This record gives sequence, structure tokens and C-alpha cells, in this order.
Amino acid sequence: MESTRYLIVGGGMTGDAAVKGIRERDADGSIVLVGAEQHPPYAAPPLTKGLWSGTDESKIWRGTEAAGADLRLGRRIVSLDLEGRRATDDVGDEYAWEKLLLATGGRPRRIPGTDGVVYYRTLDDYRAVRARAHEGAHAVVIGGGFIGSEIAASLAANGCRVTMVFPEPGIAWRVLPAELSAYVTADYRRRGVEMLSEETVEQAYPNSVTTGSGRTLEADVVIAGLGIEPLTELAEASGLVVDNGIVVDELGRVEGREDVFAAGDVASFPLAALGRRFRLEHEDHAKSHGRAVGANMAGAGISYDHLPFFYSDMFDLGYEAVGEVDSRLATVESWQEPNRKGIVAYVDEDRRPRGFLFWNVWDHVDRGRELIRAAAPVEKADLV
Repeated sequence: MESTRYLIVGGGMTGDAAVKGIRERDADGSIVLVGAEQHPPYAAPPLTKGLWSGTDESKIWRGTEAAGADLRLGRRIVSLDLEGRRATDDVGDEYAWEKLLLATGGRPRRIPGTDGVVYYRTLDDYRAVRARAHEGAHAVVIGGGFIGSEIAASLAANGCRVTMVFPEPGIAWRVLPAELSAYVTADYRRRGVEMLSEETVEQAYPNSVTTGSGRTLEADVVIAGLGIEPLTELAEASGLVVDNGIVVDELGRVEGREDVFAAGDVASFPLAALGRRFRLEHEDHAKSHGRAVGANMAGAGISYDHLPFFYSDMFDLGYEAVGEVDSRLATVESWQEPNRKGIVAYVDEDRRPRGFLFWNVWDHVDRGRELIRAAAPVEKADLV
């Protein structure tokens, strides 16, 4: 059995950030990171963005080992003994720990009857698609959210013929106001992407998709980007509180424990500025929450009150957003150029901002955070 001061379960961006947060407070404490992938931690956004436009793979690595962490890759922790402070991985090795972080992330949501589809999430998924996405290849992309819209745009920009299939009326329907979603969807069509909106998938295989309406799409590669489900099985089996993620406090600690923490995609955390719990799946949160919780494992005792932002690129359209950006909320909008450049505030019934979308407008995220924290009603003039 190996003993370590800090055991991190999960080898993604959150785990990497936690290692660095620990090192800010504890320069010498031993850290073991157990990750299911064969690769050390890497940046995920380039998998749908930069790697398709010329960024070299060497640029994505997070350099976790340089912070003095012992990486155990290609392994999964399969059982926890919280009282004994022990963990066992899938090859039978055991780890004794003083502080434990669950940064297990999530698994891709799947559609029954879709054998052999690339559920796009990892570096290996990128490499598999890249090998088949030659110029002129036909790619069918299932899903119109973040992953689906970004990988579809990248494939089309690389000369592929792309068909998108998704059940909503438009791209990013759950995030963008309806009129803006319709504009983006029409823009994809103008660029040659076949858009099968309000369509379901009955079956899918590596080279074909059958839609709910009965149409069969032949393809060189079939990709699904449908978001994730948090990987909470370890927590549940250990009796930890789970409610759309592992429930943690403002320090990242699980209920009733001073030595067990969770962070990133898998954590349900309180966000004081918005007055409720969230579980977020974006890069900024993975890095900021991971780093803060890592520091708290090493005794920092600092409440996490960061308002994470996220961003997306879709051909020459792009945005940064912060806070609660949900198309079901009312909006206050200010456009320099309709649907091309402007700011959207997502507001509550009293017109207080819950979130902001900066559409082809850059470097305004901090201002958005200020307005959310101020919790004062906003008007169109406030967004200029």
C-alpha cells in the first residue's frame, strides 16, 4: 500500500488545477493523481477549436508532473474506504491518504442503439475523428450544443461535408435567445452545413445514422456531442450526498467530512452571487474551482466565490459569457449590429442580471461579474 498526503481521483483539468492549488500552500506534501486516461492532464477546449486550426498538440499539455505530482495513468479508483482513508484502483493497488479529492468529471450522455459512434470528449476521440475527417469526408454530428456546434464548424472549415442532427429548433437553443439561435442555425446552413433540426436519432453506427423520421445518413464518421453525466458512483457507494453532482460547501468539502473534497464538473457547489447551487462543465470553472479546492485541501480556508465564464467559437461568430446564461430567462439586449455584435443580459423578474452573453464583444466579463454581484436592475443603456 502506498501512502500520500493528497490523493486526487481524476486526471482532467480540475485534477491538474488542484495539484497546483495544493502546491501554492504546501510545497512538499506528497500528491498522487490517479487518472483513467493514458495521457497526463491536458487542455480540453482545443479538441473542438485550436487543434483544428493549426495549434500543435504539444501546446495542450498542462505540465502537472512538473508540480511534483505522482501520476498514475490508465487507472480508475474503484472503491473507497472513507473511515480507513483507503482507496483501491482497478488493478488492485491501494492508496492511503490524508486528504482526498474527487475530480472524476463525467461520462458522455449516450443514445441507446448507437454502437461505434465517437462520443466526443477526449484527446483519443480527437485523434480518431481527425484520422477519418479528410477533405470531402461526410461527418454526421449528433447534438447542437457546445460540443456539437464547435466540432461541426471545425470539420466544415477543414473541408468536410457536415450534417448536424439535433432535437431542438436551433443551435445552442438552451443558451441563446431564440432569435439569435435561429440566426446562428441559418448561418451554418449558409456555410453548407446540412441542419436537421427538430430531428431525433433512432440508431447510429460508425458509418450511418437513422433518424427518427426514417431517413438514413451514410457517413465516413459519426460524432455525438451531447454533454455529460457526472461520475458520482464512487461518492454514492461511499454514502456521500449526491444531487446532480457531489454536494460540497464553499470550501469544496463534502458534507460531514474535513478530509474529503470534490471539485469541477462533478461537484454541486454553492454560488453566493446567484443564491443557489450550480454544477458547471466549463474550462474556467474546472481550473478555478480545482485550484481553490486544492488550496483548501492544504489549509487555505478560502470560500470559492468566483463567477466562472465560458466561451465558444462557431465559424466567425463567437462569445464570452458569465453567470447563469439560460434561454428560459428574460433578457435585456443591446445590439451594435443585430445578431452580429452585442450584449445580452439574462435577468430575473425584477430585471436584475443573472448572467451576460457578450456576442462578438470581448473583454467585458469582469464588468458582467460586477453587475451580477451588484444585483441592481439593468436597462439597455447599462449595457452600452
